[in-house]
Amino acid sequence: MTISDIWCEKYRPSTLNEIILDRSTKTYFNKVQVEQNIPNVLFVGKPGIGKTSLAKIIVNDILKCQYLYINASDENGIDTIRTKVLNFAQTKSFFGQIKVIILDECDGLSIDAQKALRNSIEEYHDLTRFVLTANYKHKIIPALQSRCQLFDLTFQRNDYIIKLISIAKAEDVKISKKDFNSITKNCYPDFRKGINTLQKYFLSNGKQELDFDSKEFFNGLMDLLVNKKYSSIRKIIIENESLFNNDYDELFKRLFDYMYITRMDEEKKRDCLITVSKYFYQNSQCIDQEINFYSCILDLNI
Repeated sequence: MTISDIWCEKYRPSTLNEIILDRSTKTYFNKVQVEQNIPNVLFVGKPGIGKTSLAKIIVNDILKCQYLYINASDENGIDTIRTKVLNFAQTKSFFGQIKVIILDECDGLSIDAQKALRNSIEEYHDLTRFVLTANYKHKIIPALQSRCQLFDLTFQRNDYIIKLISIAKAEDVKISKKDFNSITKNCYPDFRKGINTLQKYFLSNGKQELDFDSKEFFNGLMDLLVNKKYSSIRKIIIENESLFNNDYDELFKRLFDYMYITRMDEEKKRDCLITVSKYFYQNSQCIDQEINFYSCILDLNI
């Protein structure tokens, strides 16, 4: 299998004209392309919405400049800032242009690393600009946020649908309107998830289960919890991972909504909602999301 066989890479936008953005953001970066200058920017948004793609379009298409790419979730310590970032930021570009450092998933940086980055952004502003991406804005320290122009990336659902339709036509995907609507409903605004689901549907000849009945799923887990069948609970969660695409963030949201509308004593409901919220918060920081979700179910007081 080559990279062109992976649809989410094959259809990853590589130019400003190709990427889907809201109108004001598109206008802003059209102006950046004309003026060939950019401030430090921070892109925030849900996974798969195009943060990394836009960052790479800035350096490869808009500015066509020298750049350094760092995945901050993998290299998240202060040593990365003191070595890689500083070594690149303090030297002039070969062509006299500004250089750009992309720190992808910078909400994974440690607090010390973010504090060090704050100083680097100011000190080397004349030579280097920074493009930061993050899933969670609250994990970026305020001092770092204030040094960047913030873009909360969004786009219309209709633009999402049109893009997936164009991919389905290009790949000759035979799909019913009902199944296509299920994909867009469950995946929007995550392009990566939507395209991957569409490809999985294509490869399975339309036999992939698209509709995840979360109410029935949670009813089953609650019955097992009441009957103290704790081992069975984990087995059910793992067996159904493919139905919710291993997206535990989305599963937590649905669990919160489920508990919110469930009829029970108000004090118990309050405790359950707080418990779900606590584990949902932990979900972005834990090592194993399945274990975190399983622990949440066991901790519910129903």
